[in-house]
Amino acid sequence: MGRYQESRWDVKQLIGSGGMPSSHSATVTALAVAVGFEDGFGGTSFATAMIFACVVMHDALGVRLHAGRQAEVLNQIVFQLPADHPLSEARPLRELIGHTPVQVLAGLILGLVTSVISCLVKAAVTQAW
Repeated sequence: MGRYQESRWDVKQLIGSGGMPSSHSATVTALAVAVGFEDGFGGTSFATAMIFACVVMHDALGVRLHAGRQAEVLNQIVFQLPADHPLSEARPLRELIGHTPVQVLAGLILGLVTSVISCLVKAAVTQAW
């Protein structure tokens, strides 16, 4: 759901970065697990998908999370500038671009569960035919 802000829903929060759970973590985890189910967990395809998932989740926890925190500080500084300062009217930087460890973990679990359910549904449909 979008973040409730100033008596209105912020639709950007539905499709933007940041938030709970991490959709990036959910997506790459689901991809890696699906590749594992399809091609085997011992193959190079699964290893590649897992490395990709780890890089994406590490980025969400590291660089992007800290960039968001820096944006928050910079927005506070700009807000405190005098009205006649050239940067006082600057558009605020996006603050929600990274994820906390809990958000990444929740995304990982969501991706895992989604992929396992998809595999079970596929197996049931295949068996029914």
